[in-house]
Amino acid sequence: MSNEETYSVSSSPVLPLHDRLIVLFSGVSQTAPLHALGPKLYDYYLLHLVEAGKGTFQTEHALYELGPGDAFLIHPGQLVSYVSDAEEPWRYRWVAFKGQEAEGLVKAAGMLPDTPVVFNPGSHRPARYIRLIQECFSRKQDQAHIAASGYFQLLWAELMTHTRRHVLPSAAETQIQRTVKQMITVMTSQYAHPVSIEQMCASLGYNRAYLSRIFKKETGLPPVTYLLKLRMDRAKRLLRERPDLSVEQVSASVGLPDSLYFSRQFKRFCGMSPTAYRRENSG
Repeated sequence: MSNEETYSVSSSPVLPLHDRLIVLFSGVSQTAPLHALGPKLYDYYLLHLVEAGKGTFQTEHALYELGPGDAFLIHPGQLVSYVSDAEEPWRYRWVAFKGQEAEGLVKAAGMLPDTPVVFNPGSHRPARYIRLIQECFSRKQDQAHIAASGYFQLLWAELMTHTRRHVLPSAAETQIQRTVKQMITVMTSQYAHPVSIEQMCASLGYNRAYLSRIFKKETGLPPVTYLLKLRMDRAKRLLRERPDLSVEQVSASVGLPDSLYFSRQFKRFCGMSPTAYRRENSG
């Protein structure tokens, strides 16, 4: 094996100052027997994925024995050490990242300081995505960080697919809350389109009567009313902030192409017509 194959690392040629998620560098290493790192601290997240061989990962909370396919995450500010096996030293790939969204991604995957390991996701894709990140950086193109961020999101989605299979709701209420949250996410992101409550229910695998019941229990409103209120709130903002838009254009922008229906619903929710609301809230 050449030196390049034994150890190599590539850093992002551009470090965006304001990115909410920054992929810093990526690498690969075929370690020597009993090769050790730490105990030490890092000031960024550092994800390792074992491609071959074995080793141990020691955190402030536990000691893990790891092998091919396993992944471990080093958290910033956590004292860690890791050592390759004496007889089957491991080969691993790694990627470092930070940013405002990093902690949220880590929590979503359940890879917390006391649960930093994913045992064999059963897919070769995570290692492939880390390799592609390194290849992007090695080309040193200005847009490499954009491609690397895309591969990183795919990598994280793959890890979450595995970890989520092992996260069971603690109670039926938890699943209900998740379902309602999914419905709200769909409405919030697609209110400007002809959102169909029936289609949304079908995509979630429940009948409309059941989802309407649990939705109203959680939010106090039926799904149809919640969606209409969401549209009216957005319409009020457009009427205030965009005086150049006609009532018809505002109506279409919130997913209600029938401006007469829109005006009736607006008056129902707001107690006045769209024109009157704009007049009272202009300037």
